[in-house]
Amino acid sequence: MIPSVNDSGSRTIGLLAYLYGPGKHEEHTDPHLVASFDGMSPDPGRDPHATLKDLQQLLDQPVMALDKHARPRKHVWHTSVRADSRDRALSDEEWADIARRIVAASGIDPGEGKPGCRWAAVRHADDHIHIVATLVTEDGRRPDDFRSGARAQAEARLIEKDLGLHQVAPGDGTAAQRPTSAERHKAQRQGRERTAREELRETVRRAVAGADSDTEFFDRLSAAGLLVRTRTAPSGDLLGYKVALPDDLNKDGQPVFYPGARLAPDLSLPRIRERWSAHTAEPPTVADDFDAARTGAGGPAAARRTTATAAWQAITVVEEGDDVVVAAHISAAGEVLDALAATSAAHTRRELRAAATAFERASRSHVRAARGHERALREAARDLVHSGPALGRGTDGAATAMAIDMLFFLITAAAHWHKSNGHAQQAEAAARAASHLRLAYRTAAAEPFGLLHERGRRLSPTTLRRQTGLLREALPSLSEQILTEPGWPALAATLEEARRAGEDVRTLLSDAAQRRELGTADSLSQVLVWRLRANADLPASNKPGPPDETVYHRSPDRQGIPRATRHGGSGSSERAR
Repeated sequence: MIPSVNDSGSRTIGLLAYLYGPGKHEEHTDPHLVASFDGMSPDPGRDPHATLKDLQQLLDQPVMALDKHARPRKHVWHTSVRADSRDRALSDEEWADIARRIVAASGIDPGEGKPGCRWAAVRHADDHIHIVATLVTEDGRRPDDFRSGARAQAEARLIEKDLGLHQVAPGDGTAAQRPTSAERHKAQRQGRERTAREELRETVRRAVAGADSDTEFFDRLSAAGLLVRTRTAPSGDLLGYKVALPDDLNKDGQPVFYPGARLAPDLSLPRIRERWSAHTAEPPTVADDFDAARTGAGGPAAARRTTATAAWQAITVVEEGDDVVVAAHISAAGEVLDALAATSAAHTRRELRAAATAFERASRSHVRAARGHERALREAARDLVHSGPALGRGTDGAATAMAIDMLFFLITAAAHWHKSNGHAQQAEAAARAASHLRLAYRTAAAEPFGLLHERGRRLSPTTLRRQTGLLREALPSLSEQILTEPGWPALAATLEEARRAGEDVRTLLSDAAQRRELGTADSLSQVLVWRLRANADLPASNKPGPPDETVYHRSPDRQGIPRATRHGGSGSSERAR
């Protein structure tokens, strides 16, 4: 239930004409009164003898009774009250009760013997009503409507509980503007799944992901097929921009442009520039480490390993960092999701796009991000964009599963941070994004994890006993659960790879298990597989071969970092870190 109080107006008749009219795009159906201040107001929608003028004069009567100089210039109060898209259809009687509760809570008509304003509630669609009131009470005073919007929102939360409706998380004023009814109806007529506003918002966000200059940003917008107009100062400095879909036209046949700030608060040009302008300063230590890890980057698989590394590092920041630094990392995590969705293979694309769309709401709050600290994540997003589309199989598929796994835990940590800071809508959005990531992971991991599982089943009994003993020593409280999971053979194969690569397997296991969020995992063994492979710099995936025939040596050009080769040939470990 979403009340939206508009700015006060001056023409009651004009607003009534719109509410009872066909709408801008013929979207109004059966306009009629569901409630009014006295329960007997004329209804121009269903009473053939009633006119808009009759209703207008009745509502304006207390205003007109005042001396001309005492009348408020902006005397028309207007709010829409919209049901959530997941709610059931409400009856006229339920909408009438909702209208009475909203005007009472907002101070328009408080009841209990207190003088109130005159108002009427009009319904012209299944999912919402409009309430019109005039801001002079019956005794000629101004109503107590201070913060009427916030009071209406609070009452809406109670209405949702009482009527068994979807409970909308309270907002903080940082949400992107919702599509209007006219925009939704226009999209339906044009056969679009989403409104132009929503399509533009997603496209602009993808253009921002990893960009590091105005030029790159605007080049990406043009390459995506958007119409772009910029606004410049007399000095020639660029001040802002607006975008349009080429086929989204107004009644005059002209493209409908949206300024970036109207798409989302953080998509104005000044806010976008904050992302790359901060990186001109000396980067933080974590980004220096990250740069060193990226020396072998190249291709979709490498970009996804880069993403896994950046996400793994960012989890610590989100859980332990200062709020302004955390806010920057959460914002950059949104860029990574946008970039991953844009370059994903077909079988994971739907869930990754849904995750990115859901997380958009979680990517900002009233905590203003301290830019520059999130460089590693922004570079990961940039690598994803420039690496191009990934295949859904082989090394691309395995690296995608690894990246999604790490991002799931990062987004889950972001949800917890938002919840602890009282950001209800953002916490809910991040949780929804994590749910979509979980589904995307299951799809992405099916083939590569199956290959690892097969390798584990081919381990010799001696090797398997050795890895079982290592697991019990390193993780005594978790080992028995892990040993019973279907993913244990894949973990055993990974442990053997790490051992042969010269890694301290006990330390790897202990570190991976103690660091964050294991309690949210469907499978401990699967989470540990990807964490170990990332931390030990193992290939994301290996094809099954003869048991125990993978040989590891240290590559002199990688300063002691292990690299795997098979008998009869050599292969890159696909490092991107």
